[in-house]
Amino acid sequence: MHPIRFIKSVFAEMKLVTWPTAKETRHDTWVVIVTSLLFAIFFALTDWILQGILHLIVG
Repeated sequence: MHPIRFIKSVFAEMKLVTWPTAKETRHDTWVVIVTSLLFAIFFALTDWILQGILHLIVG
């Protein structure tokens, strides 16, 4: 494929894309932040509990 034809097809395809609104982007960003924090808390608690169990077993 010729480079100029490729670039024209890329621009044509980009015009068909439905981009998210600012509100949707903010919402999605908050979902990622909250989910990340929940996973961090979960793994921290799991680590803390497993450490306690291992200390009981090992001594």
